[in-house]
Amino acid sequence: MYELVQVSKKCYYINCPAKIGVYVADRDHVYLVDSGNDKEAGRKVRQILDKNDWHLTAILNTHSNADHIGGNRYLQGQTGCKVYSGGIEAAFTKYPVLEPAFLYGGYPSKDLRHKFLMAQESDVTDFSDESFPKEIEVLPLPGHFFDMVGFRMPDGVVFLADCISSRETLEKYAVSFIYDPDAYLKTLDMVMEMEAAMFVPAHAEASADVRELVCYNRDKVYSIAEKILSICEEPVCFEHILQEVFKGYGLTMNFEQYVLVGSTVRSYLSWLKDSGKMVAGFQDHMLLWQRKL
Repeated sequence: MYELVQVSKKCYYINCPAKIGVYVADRDHVYLVDSGNDKEAGRKVRQILDKNDWHLTAILNTHSNADHIGGNRYLQGQTGCKVYSGGIEAAFTKYPVLEPAFLYGGYPSKDLRHKFLMAQESDVTDFSDESFPKEIEVLPLPGHFFDMVGFRMPDGVVFLADCISSRETLEKYAVSFIYDPDAYLKTLDMVMEMEAAMFVPAHAEASADVRELVCYNRDKVYSIAEKILSICEEPVCFEHILQEVFKGYGLTMNFEQYVLVGSTVRSYLSWLKDSGKMVAGFQDHMLLWQRKL
């Protein structure tokens, strides 16, 4: 764990739960793609930088999930590096309580205010700032989270963030977090057509060809959608739908899984309703969902 792996002349990744990209423009200008899940991850990254005599110029955040920005605060404090982010992701990075609050849909209890869902805050500079390295292309990859992006480096290496997951990850978690299924599927279509010297997803192996994995991720979305539709043959409330999803996929219910899977199921319901496959109505002071007949 936290092994430095070289994928091109100037690009590396640090092998950890959410891969951290490294772009070495030169020894005095090194850029990270994300920073790991906590202060300890930041320390391990700092050790790698110091071992190679690399100066950290900036962290490029793909999105604001805590496992991708958790090392920001430590590394920024230790090195004075910039942290680049954009759109809604920048707000979540600056005010991390927004993540558990958004997932829960209200003020999050202590069960949700921990490092896995709420990183420490960090100062943020927008991607549009003139100091952002011009040779790095920012790639919009919405769907998994609000304004998630990836990065194309000058030598053709593309860091894909969380837009695709490995088969093992999808089999383990069954229902992976997605904020906007429609945008997510469009992002998969775009990635399907991309060319790169190497793709580096955060939760899958680096590869020069990710098309098969893109197809597998797309199929998972449609299979989960069909599962939800099958639960809603008769009018049912959200909590019943969520219960059946957990039972159907053999998931364990706890506060963290309740909000992550629950938020995802709500997103699927919105998508299915907007696409005309689901209807919703209020009955006896309850919101009920039903597959459109």
